[in-house]
Amino acid sequence: MPFFSAPKLTDAEALRGYARVLVRAGLSGPDAWVREVAVAARDDAGLDDPEGEARRLVTEARAALLAEESTWPERTDYDALQDALAGLEAEGVVVLQGVDDHWAAAAALREAAARGEAVRGVVWFTPSDVWHAVDHGMLELNAWHPDSANIADGDALCTLVLEALDAQGLAAHFDEGRVEVRAFWHRRSGGVEA
Repeated sequence: MPFFSAPKLTDAEALRGYARVLVRAGLSGPDAWVREVAVAARDDAGLDDPEGEARRLVTEARAALLAEESTWPERTDYDALQDALAGLEAEGVVVLQGVDDHWAAAAALREAAARGEAVRGVVWFTPSDVWHAVDHGMLELNAWHPDSANIADGDALCTLVLEALDAQGLAAHFDEGRVEVRAFWHRRSGGVEA
């Protein structure tokens, strides 16, 4: 018998948490948030009015985000991350934010090669990586060389990524093929209405 077992989430708690991370990630817009939460409400929770519940949960998550934003510093970890990623792009690194999986990164490298662009590599992360940073303050970045090989500790691309993050005040380190960045995804909502 385990010493500790995590409490089981109710369907309502899971749906509320899903709406929360979708809204705070900001990788899509309000209509997409409602659609995604409605699918979960229908398929996973079996609710009678999944769209209505989804709309309510997204509105609730949006209001909570707007209230919390006023407590954030003027420059958030998200802002620093965006500056670091822009710096990497300026150095010839393709940056993909919130992509579904590694296939998007492979496609970006193939497309750059087809256009004859010399890129130094690709840095990418998925929506679930963002959701982790929303709640836990750690974002995992994947970084590949132009041939799609993972970075290795101390190689030129790994060093470039770490230095770009450090230049923006973000603590990061290489860990098992990825770069772990200590950063909360505090992306401002920009007044988008849910």
